[in-house]
Amino acid sequence: MLFQIQEAVMKRKSTRTFDGTPVKEEDSQKFEQFLNELDNPFGVPVEFRMLQAKEHKLSSPVVVGTDVYFAAKVKPQGQYEIAYGYEFAHACLYAESLGMGTVMLAASISRQTFEKAMEVSDDEVMPLASPLGYAAQKRTIKDSLMRKGLKADARKPFEKLFYLESFEHELSPQKAGVFADALEMVRWAPSAVNKQPWRAVVDNSAVHFYENQTIKSAPGWDVQRIDIGIALAHFDLTMQEGGLAGKFEQADPKLETKEKFDYVISYKL
Repeated sequence: MLFQIQEAVMKRKSTRTFDGTPVKEEDSQKFEQFLNELDNPFGVPVEFRMLQAKEHKLSSPVVVGTDVYFAAKVKPQGQYEIAYGYEFAHACLYAESLGMGTVMLAASISRQTFEKAMEVSDDEVMPLASPLGYAAQKRTIKDSLMRKGLKADARKPFEKLFYLESFEHELSPQKAGVFADALEMVRWAPSAVNKQPWRAVVDNSAVHFYENQTIKSAPGWDVQRIDIGIALAHFDLTMQEGGLAGKFEQADPKLETKEKFDYVISYKL
């Protein structure tokens, strides 16, 4: 581990207001090298690039104070959405460890110019981009209002997201065993408009992950499936930090649920 995962998860806040300081060369080089070495447990290649706003005429109506962005593209294949979210989350956590702010943007970017800068082909998609820089001491009024409207610092209770053996039994942190810390880091993962679409069922040495889809999918990708990938990064990296080895696999337990929870993947120790 290059940095402390849980510390980065809890410190990181979505940053839209930057202080205008150019990204230090040392930080830029470290971050770009990290992007080049990123991978995921799902075997899907994701390509990242650093982008200069002035060079490519990139913009976002919610971002001020930085001209540096990074973005990623992927070919729709296999578990591409969760692979994409996993790597993007890992990148944002590493940026936090370097003292830099990020925010995962899907709708509020000049998408055509970003896709042109990323050279997105017909068989690729580019769901997210993020600014990169140093957070300002004070947020803009727009930024502050957005966070308040999204209740960005709030999360659903542990017991409303995670279950024991079936969806009939809520799971408490005390009963989550070796998965407690990792599931808590899932709980604090960022998500589109803070919908927190992840659900998980702990069954002995396995955790089964589900998506509670409440946002209509965009053409080419499901933004909430990407959110699941972000949460899975928090989970998997925390497990690794704790010295626990496991793997992701398809092992649908066919659990009954009164709500529309779509099975995504399982993690087994």
